[in-house]
Amino acid sequence: MPGVVENQIASDARVLQSYLNGRWQAGSGQGVSLVNPADGTVLAWASSAGLDLKSALAYSRSVGGPALRKLNYAQRAELLGRIADTLAAQRETWFEISRENSGNTKTDAAVDVDGAIGTLKYFAKIGGQLGEAHMLRDGAPMRLARDQNFQGLHIAVPLEGVAVHINAFNFPAWGLWEKAAVSLLAGVPVFAKPATSTGWLAREMVAAVIEAGILPSGSLSILCGAPGDLLDHLQAGDVVAFTGSANTGEAIRRHPRILQQNIRVNIEADSLNAALLGPDAAPGTPAFDFFVREVVREMTLKAGQKCTAIRRVLVSAEHADAATQAIASALSKVVVGNPANPAVTMGPVVNMAQRKSVEDGIRRLAEHAPVAFSPQDFSPLDATPEQGAFVLPTLLRLRGGDDGAVVHNLEVFGPVATIVPYRNKQDAFALAQRGGGSLAASVFSSDVEFLAEAAAALAPTHGRVLLVDPSIGDSHTGHGIVLPSLMHGGPGRAGGGEELGGLNGLWFYHQRSAIQGPAPVLATIAVQAADPRAE
Repeated sequence: MPGVVENQIASDARVLQSYLNGRWQAGSGQGVSLVNPADGTVLAWASSAGLDLKSALAYSRSVGGPALRKLNYAQRAELLGRIADTLAAQRETWFEISRENSGNTKTDAAVDVDGAIGTLKYFAKIGGQLGEAHMLRDGAPMRLARDQNFQGLHIAVPLEGVAVHINAFNFPAWGLWEKAAVSLLAGVPVFAKPATSTGWLAREMVAAVIEAGILPSGSLSILCGAPGDLLDHLQAGDVVAFTGSANTGEAIRRHPRILQQNIRVNIEADSLNAALLGPDAAPGTPAFDFFVREVVREMTLKAGQKCTAIRRVLVSAEHADAATQAIASALSKVVVGNPANPAVTMGPVVNMAQRKSVEDGIRRLAEHAPVAFSPQDFSPLDATPEQGAFVLPTLLRLRGGDDGAVVHNLEVFGPVATIVPYRNKQDAFALAQRGGGSLAASVFSSDVEFLAEAAAALAPTHGRVLLVDPSIGDSHTGHGIVLPSLMHGGPGRAGGGEELGGLNGLWFYHQRSAIQGPAPVLATIAVQAADPRAE
C-alpha cells in the first residue's frame, strides 16, 4: 500500500506461547506478528512451528476428558463461575489489550470482554440446575409395544473426545469463552485456536485461568499461531466449532480427516445481515429514529467487524431519501482515530490487510451502488492514515432493489452498509432473503401485524429476527448482540450451524442414544439423568 511505513516494534513485544499437554510451550521461529492497528507497532509474535499437536490432542482426550466427566453438571457449572470471577477481576487489563491489539474503543471492548464474562456467568447459573447428574435425558420413558413393560428413552452422554474451537479475529474474548462455557459444562475438554492476529487477549485470559488452578489438567488448551496439521489428528468423538469466513468454514467441513471420521462440525460464518424499516415508519416517527440509530451503531461498533453487523439497509422507496440523509448525518458525527483517545468513537479495522480488503470491497460495491456518504478531508484523531488501519464509515445506496446483485452476495467486513429501496412488503421480504441465509435481521415498525408477518417471512433464511416497535426501542439488546439464552447461527451462507441457546447448546457436545428395555430399568436411568428441556 503506497505510503505505508515499516512497522515499529514495541520495546516489550513478547512471544505468545501455547498451552498444550498441561504446560506452556513455544513454537520455533519468530512466527506471525501481532500489531497495534492504530499505529502499526508490533506487539507480539506467535508461532506453532514444531509443536506436537497430535500428542496435545491425545492429552486432552486421555487426561482432561476423564477428569471433567468425573464431575457432575453442577460441579462443572461451579467451575464456570470461578472462571468468570477470575476474568472479571482483571477486566481493565483485558480492555487495555483489546485496545492495543484489536483497535477497540472501550465500548467495543466491553461487548467482547463483558460478553465473555456474562456468558460464563449465565451458564454457571443454569448449569447448576442440572444438579448431580452425569448424563442428560430427552423427555420421559415411553411405551414401545403392547406390553407396557417394554419402554424406550433417549439419553445423551458427554462425548469422549476433544472440542476444537477455531475462532475469528473480531471477538478474541467472547469467541473463546462462549464456546468453552458450553463445552466445559458438557464435560468435554477445550482445545482453543484463536485467530493469530488478535490472539494475545485469548492467550492472556487462558493464562489467568490456568494460573488460578480452576480446571483439571488437560481441560483447557490453547494454540497460538498457525493451525498446522491440527485437523489431521482428529478422531471419532471429537468435535469442531468454527467461527469465521464461509470459505474457511467450507475448507474445514471438507477436510479429509473430518470426512473420513465423520467428525461433528458446527460452522458460524459471516453473513449479509439486514435491517428492515417498515412501510409505516415515516421520517419523524419513533420507529424511524430507532432504526437509524441501530444502523449507525452496527456500522461503527468494532468498526463494523461483527459477523452479525448490518450490511443491507432495506427502506421503502418512498422513505429512502430521508433514511439516507438521516444515517449520513449521524455518521458524520463519528470520530475515527486512535482508541487511546477517549474522544474516539470508532477505531481502526484489525490490520492493514483487512483495511485493503474493506477498501477493495467498497470499490466493488460502488460499481453498482454509488457512495451516498463518506467523510471528506479525513484525518484520524491522534493517528496517521499511513500507519493505521483506518477505514471511513461508508454508506452506499442502490438505485433500486432489483439492481446490484453484488450487494446481496458480497460482504464487506468493515464499517460499510448499503441502502436498498423496496417497493412493498413482499419485495422487502424477498430482498432480505437474497442474502442466501443470514445470522440476523432486524425489523422496525409500529405495525404489530407487519412485525408478525415479517417474523414468519424472514425466519426460514435467518437464524435470529429482532422485532422492534417503539415500546422496546430503548430496552432491546441490539441487532448485533448475541445472547447466551438464545440460539446463535443461521442457514445457508451463515454456516448452517447452531450454538448457545441455553442448555440446548449442550446437545452438540453429547452423544444421544435410544435406550430400550424394561420399565423399571429405564425409570432408574431416567432418575439419574437431567432433562435440560425441562429446566
